Amino acid sequence: MKNQFQFWGKNSSDTSLFIIRSGKNLKNFLGMIMLFIISGTMAQTPKATAVINADQGVYIINRNIYGQFAEHLGHGIYGGLWVGESSPIPNTHGVRNDVIAALKEIKIPNLRWPGGCFADEYHWMDGVGPKEKRPKMINTTWGGVVEDNSFGTNEFLNLCEELGTEPYICGNLGSGSVEEMSKWVEYMTSDGESPMATLRKQNGREKPWKVHFFGVGNESWGCGGNMTPEGYAENYRRYATFTKNYGENRLYKIAGGANSNDYHWTDVLMKNIPNGMMQGISLHNYTFTDSWTNKGNATGFNEDDYYKLLENGQRMDDLIAKHSAVMDMYDPTKKVSLVVDEWGAWYNVQPGTNPGFLYQQNSLRDALLAGDILNIFHKHCDRVRMANIAQMVNVLQSIILTDGNKMLLTPTYYVFDMYKVHQDATLLPMTINSPDYTRLGRSIKSVSTTASMDKNGAIHVTFVNVDPHNAIEINCELRGSKVSKVTDGQIITGKEIDTYNTFDNPYQVQLENFKDCKFKNETLTVKLPSKSLVTVELK
Repeated sequence: MKNQFQFWGKNSSDTSLFIIRSGKNLKNFLGMIMLFIISGTMAQTPKATAVINADQGVYIINRNIYGQFAEHLGHGIYGGLWVGESSPIPNTHGVRNDVIAALKEIKIPNLRWPGGCFADEYHWMDGVGPKEKRPKMINTTWGGVVEDNSFGTNEFLNLCEELGTEPYICGNLGSGSVEEMSKWVEYMTSDGESPMATLRKQNGREKPWKVHFFGVGNESWGCGGNMTPEGYAENYRRYATFTKNYGENRLYKIAGGANSNDYHWTDVLMKNIPNGMMQGISLHNYTFTDSWTNKGNATGFNEDDYYKLLENGQRMDDLIAKHSAVMDMYDPTKKVSLVVDEWGAWYNVQPGTNPGFLYQQNSLRDALLAGDILNIFHKHCDRVRMANIAQMVNVLQSIILTDGNKMLLTPTYYVFDMYKVHQDATLLPMTINSPDYTRLGRSIKSVSTTASMDKNGAIHVTFVNVDPHNAIEINCELRGSKVSKVTDGQIITGKEIDTYNTFDNPYQVQLENFKDCKFKNETLTVKLPSKSLVTVELK
């Protein structure tokens, strides 16, 4: 037929057939095409709604949630932090200047050292005094390499002072004596007349350091002694008794807590360690693609592996809730903190590297995981007051990688940079109705959030969208607030879910300005791109 068109519905199975002849019918036909296009576009933009009650904040997001961890493991210390005073790599008293500058930028609040599993084979006296006289040892836990003890107590505590961060010392309960641990505390913090204070002065440090956080052993259920919870609780009581407070220094003693979902361990420690003898109890939980025996790869993964890692990461919420419930039975006023002092993604080691060095790359997926987990810590900040990502440089989910004189910042580093606005801010109650991200016949929420108010009244709202395909438009009602406009926005994203930074191309994933947001009629509207983290500031 002359001037006749046929049009089927957008699905091949659609049997609707429109016969359009010229003239007026053609005009209607074109209008229908536009309607289909517009409808399809709208259907591809999922919506989310949220409410923030800015006048109902109670709990503080403790800055120590953003703690770091540096263990004598692989190149975490040597080559990563420590290069020595005579190195051609620019350094301050032997520590790399580029690393110092990067850590200062994100305001790290505390740094855990010397382990990890290494802590329970570390004898601190080997790491003090003239370096040429310090005995060497074999690091039997990590790679069987020689540890020359050139980075020891003085070097670590001086670095913490340079960074303006709190040291978190992990004491040797596994292979060390009560006397050894007691004398270490005395060496670091005593200003009186004592053998250890005298030794410290002979080693070039007149005044004692301030050491607040002190861990009494590490992973005592495993590499720290293979103890039962009852046995560890008895040992903790004995060792903690002889870690003394000297002068004005007050120790914040942290008991070696559970491995992941071992709620019985938490129960025994809370029941058997007297009130006031411990200020914190630790929790270790790593995120794998599948399991301890099938950790997955750091790069080159498919979307199934992407989904499984993020799904496993979001289980941190349930772990914390259940450990907190156990603690609440013995400590309803929440005096004892839950300290998640080892967390992060753990993958198969990078091919061609020492398997005992735990070196892995770090992709956009890791940034999204870090954002999700930090949001969970915020949610539970009434109990979680300290955490330490594992680890800081060159090991596991590190924030910094080094290679000789080169250094790069990983996607996870930029998360800590973005999130520093939440340090010591007041958590604002926030609810969100988010679409699901579905894969493998299962679903997780696409969006996780945090809202906080700083001491100057500025509100920061962070969104993490783990959906790798769909942007999400969020309309967030802000109640009880005096803010009037968006004053800043930042985003972290990348081209692909496994985009990562290399020494040749170090800025594939970084912190960038974000403008796709507005605040009008007490509502914040954000167009959140797929696979992204966004923080918006309102004043």
